[in-house]
Amino acid sequence: MPDQSTELPDKLYFKIGEVAKLVGVKPYVLRYWETEFPSIRPGKTRSQHRLYRRRDVETLLEIRRLLHDERYTIEGAKRRLRSGRSDDDNGIDLPAEAMVIAEEEVDEAERSSAQMALPLGDDRFRETLCEVRRELEEIRDLLSGDEPGH
Repeated sequence: MPDQSTELPDKLYFKIGEVAKLVGVKPYVLRYWETEFPSIRPGKTRSQHRLYRRRDVETLLEIRRLLHDERYTIEGAKRRLRSGRSDDDNGIDLPAEAMVIAEEEVDEAERSSAQMALPLGDDRFRETLCEVRRELEEIRDLLSGDEPGH
């Protein structure tokens, strides 16, 4: 079962299936928690797939800990989360705008990578660029609602 020490992948956005595995609950539980905990507000792709931010996943891990390990009720967990909220959380959150910006950056990176010439013989440079390309394609696929690799 995941706990607070769960190591999150180094990503900005996560699909509901990934989050369910990381948190250790079924996707329908995550959807229910969204209705109960206003701080959980995943963005949506154009195809209406949920994209959870890293902060959402961290909050969901804490909710799971409170409900399952500490045996809080939903109301108790809500109070506990409110009392533990950091002072720097001003409530401003623009996941949709952030996703539009990320999508534009992916498109720009694709255009510029088509024009980029790789230095011959530098395998590490090539591997790094291939890894960056895979990550950008993954972001694009998440934003467009496509499955990776399609």
